[in-house]
Amino acid sequence: WTGRYLQVTLMSIPVKETIGLEIHPNNDQFLKVVSGDAIVQMGKNRNNLTYQRRVKEGYAIIVPSNTYHNIINVGNRPLKLYSVYAPIKHKPGTIHKTKKEALEEDREDS
Repeated sequence: WTGRYLQVTLMSIPVKETIGLEIHPNNDQFLKVVSGDAIVQMGKNRNNLTYQRRVKEGYAIIVPSNTYHNIINVGNRPLKLYSVYAPIKHKPGTIHKTKKEALEEDREDS
């Protein structure tokens, strides 16, 4: 869902898959793990992710803007989570059914 100032995304990350290392220069992000087990990595430099924590159902993660981050599913079932971005990152009505679709749109917006 995308409003004027806030966006909510839902994600399902397959076993042993990742969101992929990314950075949002203009968006703060809140993530909530709904089910599954993961490792969260963050840092100011893509080659020096100084923050690493194991998270599970019920955990919340705050990613400040301009921070590299990745989430790795280390469990034995899909990792379910939602993310809240502010300000919005995608156009209203955007739906990415796959990680590939999201990456392709990110490349087009660069």
